[in-house]
Amino acid sequence: MCVRLGLPLSCLCIVPCNTMFGSLHQMDVALLDKLIRDDRESGKVPLLLIANAGTPGAGHTDKLSRLKELCVQYNMWLHVEGVNLATLALGQVSSAVTAATKCDSMTLTPGPWLGLPAVPAVTLYRHEDPALSLAAGLTSSQPVEKLRALPLWLSLQYLGHDGIVQRIKHASQLVSTLPTSFWMPTSMHCTLNTIINLTLLGTDLFPCRLGEQLAQQVPLSGVDVVELEDEGTCVRFSPLMTAAALGTQENDVAALVEKLGEMIPVLSCTLRFRQDFKDEVLQQASLSYIEDLSWPGLGGVRYEPRTTDLDEDKRQHSVEKINSDLLKKLMELDTDLYFSGGPEFCEEKNGIFIGMATEDLDVAELVETIVSIGKDIEESGKLFENMTEVVRRGIQEAELQLQKANEEKLMEEGVFRQIPLVGSVLNWLSPVQASVKGRTFNLAEGIDVFYRGS
Repeated sequence: MCVRLGLPLSCLCIVPCNTMFGSLHQMDVALLDKLIRDDRESGKVPLLLIANAGTPGAGHTDKLSRLKELCVQYNMWLHVEGVNLATLALGQVSSAVTAATKCDSMTLTPGPWLGLPAVPAVTLYRHEDPALSLAAGLTSSQPVEKLRALPLWLSLQYLGHDGIVQRIKHASQLVSTLPTSFWMPTSMHCTLNTIINLTLLGTDLFPCRLGEQLAQQVPLSGVDVVELEDEGTCVRFSPLMTAAALGTQENDVAALVEKLGEMIPVLSCTLRFRQDFKDEVLQQASLSYIEDLSWPGLGGVRYEPRTTDLDEDKRQHSVEKINSDLLKKLMELDTDLYFSGGPEFCEEKNGIFIGMATEDLDVAELVETIVSIGKDIEESGKLFENMTEVVRRGIQEAELQLQKANEEKLMEEGVFRQIPLVGSVLNWLSPVQASVKGRTFNLAEGIDVFYRGS
């Protein structure tokens, strides 16, 4: 608006919400009064106040009646926007939203409310003199400008008054079927934009995870995740903005409630066990704890081999091999736990991440199992390395013995017997006494035995 009017951004003033009294989500009327008086005393002219009848994040409605009184007192224009304006089409409307009818202008967004794609938003405004509206550029005689409203006009004509009311009423009824135990406790007159209260989780990570899973498992519910200034990350169920387009029905809300009943206890248990899991891991010398705030589960862990005589490259290879085998072994366990190599963009490498936990999880036993399997894999790897080294030494020794045997044969039989043609004649005239030479190698003991018989 400043750009359109050619005004600097310093003309904008954001009014804080109540910080000490009343709702934390409504404009502070007393502070607004003070800001207006300060501006007037400094020579500024307060012009326009924009209020909410349903904030974009959570559907909070300002005290529109009090704001209208201030605007009349200081000769200011009151503009209202918000999702709750849709309820004005219903027979029963809360007094907080009804006060919006006293404003000077309001912006409506019927597209998402009615499930109408590609229709424009509409701003309604009061005017007493049409000439002033024309001078302000609010009306136009250009056919192109007028045609912008054609898609909306045709859609409204198709739905009719009863169709419009029915869609908004249906969205309102969907909210009423959601148990109030899931609602955020607030006095915001939130009729069509419900925020699910997940403050018991204590971290933004789990509501994000919950919202993602609910959106996948109950896609027709239209839930999404929002960031609120005071509450943090919350799961939002706003049927007025989604139900018409998605075709949300009461059975979808019932499925949403069922999934919430299943998932919230799991998330709560996981959060409660996270610190226990970390403490147990830190007590194990062969494990290191991986701190990754983006992982919505118990946490991450890495098995650290006890071998210290390896160089850095060989040690890293050993860590990678052991943890890779450990992850495979853990995934084969008969358990409800989910094991993974970690988030896609995790900075920690060679880690094992454990997913959500249930009430019956024994964290200490889980950590002991990880340590036990890791030790078995490490010891098996050492045994394989020892066997490999024994075989390598045995082959080298056998090669030396074969070379020595060839030299002895040359000394015993003479050089002439090694020449093919001459050797054949000598062996016919004077045969060499046959002898049997051989060698055995014991893999288990690493013993090379040489035998010779006639």
